[in-house]
Amino acid sequence: MNRIDSIVFDLGKVLLDWDPRYFYRQHFPGDHDGLEAFVRDIVPSSWIVSMDAGKPSSVAIAERQREHPDHAHLIGLWMQGWGQMLRGEIAGTAQILRELKARKLRLYALTNFSMETFPLAQQRCASLRLFDDTVVSAEAGLIKPDPRIYAYTEKRCGLVPGNTLFIDDLEVNVAAARKAGWHALQFVSPEALRASLSQMALLPGGEPGR
Repeated sequence: MNRIDSIVFDLGKVLLDWDPRYFYRQHFPGDHDGLEAFVRDIVPSSWIVSMDAGKPSSVAIAERQREHPDHAHLIGLWMQGWGQMLRGEIAGTAQILRELKARKLRLYALTNFSMETFPLAQQRCASLRLFDDTVVSAEAGLIKPDPRIYAYTEKRCGLVPGNTLFIDDLEVNVAAARKAGWHALQFVSPEALRASLSQMALLPGGEPGR
């Protein structure tokens, strides 16, 4: 393995503890199945991705309300409730990030994120300032796992694929990074990530020079 000098992090569910259930749970008191059905069918990841790709939230919300008029009120609360969907940083990952920064590794973020909500995350999550640069899908006009966003990130951040490690919670994004020639890990937990980084000698505990 080439010497890793750059690490690229996904944000949502890797560094940021974000879940629409945190906000919408209050609207489904005692109805776990109803909440799950709402998140799965009414505000699914495919709809969220449309905003991450650059569609204004007002447009996305209005379209979704027309498609699901019975849930128009709850859909309309999306932006108002977004701050409650973000609980903050995942502490274990934030600590890993600080340790990697102290070891002088180049740190970047590559995230599917709306330009309307990303500033809210920046205000609340200090660890985002540790990155040398952050590629936001809505700003780039590209979205993971499109191979073009990996090429865009390489060029913008000056990455050498064989020297770059990518960390994401979704296997499809990890697979796309590997296809681009990057090393990649699927995030499961901070503890598992720490163990993998130690095995790669990027954090203490591994074999030097691996």
